[in-house]
Amino acid sequence: MNSDVEPAGPPGEGERPELRLELGEPLEGVAVQLRALARAKNRLQGLLSAVLAIGGDLDLPVVLHRIVITAMDLAGAHYGALGVLAPSGDRLERFVTAGLTEEERAALSGIDFPHGRGVLGHLIRHPEPLRVDDIPSHPASVGFPPGHPPMRTLLGVAITVRGEIYGDLYLSERIDGRPFDEDDEEIVRALAGAAGIAIENARLFGYMRDSAEQFQRLLLPTLPDLVPFSGAAVYRTAAEPAGVGGDWYDAAVLPDRACVAVIGDVVGHDLHAAAAMAQARNMLRALLFDRRTPPSSVLTQLDHTVGAITDLPVTTACLARIEPADDGWTLHWSTAGHPPPLVLTPDGRAWYAQGEPGIPLGVDPDLHRPDHTHHLPAGSTVVLFTDGLVEHPARAIDEGLDTLAALAAAHATRPLDDLVHILADHHPSDGHDDMAILAIRTPTDQP
Repeated sequence: MNSDVEPAGPPGEGERPELRLELGEPLEGVAVQLRALARAKNRLQGLLSAVLAIGGDLDLPVVLHRIVITAMDLAGAHYGALGVLAPSGDRLERFVTAGLTEEERAALSGIDFPHGRGVLGHLIRHPEPLRVDDIPSHPASVGFPPGHPPMRTLLGVAITVRGEIYGDLYLSERIDGRPFDEDDEEIVRALAGAAGIAIENARLFGYMRDSAEQFQRLLLPTLPDLVPFSGAAVYRTAAEPAGVGGDWYDAAVLPDRACVAVIGDVVGHDLHAAAAMAQARNMLRALLFDRRTPPSSVLTQLDHTVGAITDLPVTTACLARIEPADDGWTLHWSTAGHPPPLVLTPDGRAWYAQGEPGIPLGVDPDLHRPDHTHHLPAGSTVVLFTDGLVEHPARAIDEGLDTLAALAAAHATRPLDDLVHILADHHPSDGHDDMAILAIRTPTDQP
């Protein structure tokens, strides 16, 4: 054994200080890179989550607000806003804000939102990403209005929809107090690209919804003169309609002095359902004036006739005749798989005209549908409605019916137009389906 070789000591003993320094420097660099990669991964995950969040809704105001708050989260900003450009492109016509406290909002009450002057106007005229470390020192700055919270830093990015600038996304004041950097700009620009797609989807959906609702209203009738009766109707589209609905209603006073009212719901939300609804309503009116038969017979004849000329989807309906009687009026009705009429009496009572239901139209026209009758005092109101008014996935249908009856009883003496709008505004359903309401009130005098 060579005696010149010194025995090895514990790890670290005998190492030269300069060697430890040389080994530590690259390790520290690797640690910095790993931390940077972790931050980048977290930001990428945050960006993906943000894109999913802003694309998860089709209501434009909700989408715009989500864009602002997700941009604030990604950049760690205290304040955020989205300014929507006017059609002229030279000013803002809408300003969506987030991050202001209640006290800050109160301090700005009575002050109009920014329309695109100062630094905000600079971004409108020059739609490249803008980072400002000191807003008051920027050449375009015109100062803040009284009560505005102090803001020093700004990050602005334009949002483009179909190749045209839709508006600008603004962030101010990083929570850590530092100015916005290139990483902030890069991730907010990426969010702005996804935001443009989400905004376009929301706008297209809004256009489709408005067009479908307008088309639906054109298909539904304006109630004729029902004297000596009075009538009112209201139709509401679903919160998230899938197309044109199949809800329909009609009313008329027949030559025998009876008032007939009908409401129905064609299964489906498409042009097929709308066409079937229009055909059924038009055919039914012809049958009503041609026949004085009981409501069940009219529904059966409608089932046969419409089924012979079109591929009628399954349809529910309730047909009611309010006929003169010696001591008031008689409600004579039949249903085809539809909720029963709701009756409101002048003394404030509300009850459903229950009876054995018939099968829906479009199932088997040869199956019998029963008729029912009930006495009505003068001044009574008969309310027909579609199930979109009472259905809720978290509650039994009977609970929705009970809630509707209580609401109607509380407003039974209101003018009919007020009554149907109150029922539509405060309905117990979840709004997932279209809803239609038709109300007929008998004269206060004896027939």
